[in-house]
Amino acid sequence: MSELKMQNITFDELQVGQSASLKRTLTKKDIELFALVSGDVNPAHLDQEYADDSLFRGVIGHGMWSGGLISTVLGTVMPGPGTIYMGQEMTFLAPVRIGDEITVTLTVQSKHESKPIVIFECICQNSEGEIVVKGSAKVLAPTQKINVDRPQLPSVEIYDRDHYKKVLDNCTGLDRLKTAVVFPVRKASLQAIKDAYDQGLILPVLIGPKQIIKNIAKDVDIKIPSKWEIVSSPNSYDACAKAVQMAAKGEVEAIMRGDATIKELIKAVIAPKANLLTDRRVSYAHVTYIPTYHKPMIISDTMINIAPSIRHKVDICQNAIDLWHILFAEKEDEKAKVAILAAIESVDIDMPATTDAACLAKMGDRGQIRGALLDGPLAFENVITSHIDEEEETLVSAVVGDADILVVPNIESGNAIAKQMALLGHADASGVVLGAKVPIILCDSKDSLRTRLLSSALAVLVSNRQKIIEM
Repeated sequence: MSELKMQNITFDELQVGQSASLKRTLTKKDIELFALVSGDVNPAHLDQEYADDSLFRGVIGHGMWSGGLISTVLGTVMPGPGTIYMGQEMTFLAPVRIGDEITVTLTVQSKHESKPIVIFECICQNSEGEIVVKGSAKVLAPTQKINVDRPQLPSVEIYDRDHYKKVLDNCTGLDRLKTAVVFPVRKASLQAIKDAYDQGLILPVLIGPKQIIKNIAKDVDIKIPSKWEIVSSPNSYDACAKAVQMAAKGEVEAIMRGDATIKELIKAVIAPKANLLTDRRVSYAHVTYIPTYHKPMIISDTMINIAPSIRHKVDICQNAIDLWHILFAEKEDEKAKVAILAAIESVDIDMPATTDAACLAKMGDRGQIRGALLDGPLAFENVITSHIDEEEETLVSAVVGDADILVVPNIESGNAIAKQMALLGHADASGVVLGAKVPIILCDSKDSLRTRLLSSALAVLVSNRQKIIEM
């Protein structure tokens, strides 16, 4: 019988004592898929720390995963297509762990004299021969021969979301970040502020029209705590100016955009008299977790610098590298891998992005950009894979196929890449503005809760690092 076909065994063909088996190895993905479909998120199956302290001393599979294997034999092997499940009895005798190979054996125990009903003995054993499940199944067996194509199932990917918890866990024990929130006059903005506050990340200072803010909070049933300060401001321009002024004076430790525009806020930040700038160019670092990529990635600049010069790109690189060290470096001397993007991976004097990339890479070699290995120009596919093309030679580079940071040529390319990853690649996204005296959070009303919290967590971690450096 072809593996692409399924053929049943009819009631008349079944004989008492006849058996059929299949083997299946339990994987972490099996457990996650079963939890997703069933909704059974018992930590005994999904939380390693919890499971290690449980009765079984480790993660175990759902009991009904083994039961599902019994159903698989009945529905696809013996009796096969046309079988109708009538009942099942099971006793669970031992846990099934990740990596255990389970052999399911069904044996015809009895046949009804006048109806096509069959009772099967069901045994599930691990590779050590230990019975983990035993029981019996009652089915209505098919009476006509069926030969059908085996259905082709869709592929399924499991996306690891552990990084989300890890970033928030890194903020545990750190003080709330006193944050000026600029012009929060919409429901989504106030909800985002409350979420970040409830998570222990920020202590908000709301800057905007007091009565409007209070009315909106009432509409969405948010009780503004007494710890939240409200600074009166009639419009978004004034709110931006006041937030920047408070940050420059050290009255707040971060700025969060409410419903002012990005342009309004950044214009206030970089104003000559604002006194909020450092010797670095202000830039936005977009932190993203792409399910199909093997580690987190920072993309810069995707929101602020429209067409940065090479002088600006030096600061954009250094800002992103410094953030990478805060978030991901495990050793002080560890270096981030920076891919400087262009349309091609060779230098072409008619394409400024390629010459800029080559200069930045050389500046990295000579220590003018610190804490990273820089390479460029690199086309985007070089970031994902270590080969340009099967018919071409491998591009030799420590960055190719393993980049931590992407430096994009301009805001259009960076913004497009970031949004494509989020919308089409199911990437988690967050980000923070760097280069000013305080971190700046540019949340959007359309951002998910996950994005808003991750962005606030980034600001907390950046501010904490700045405090350590200044000590």
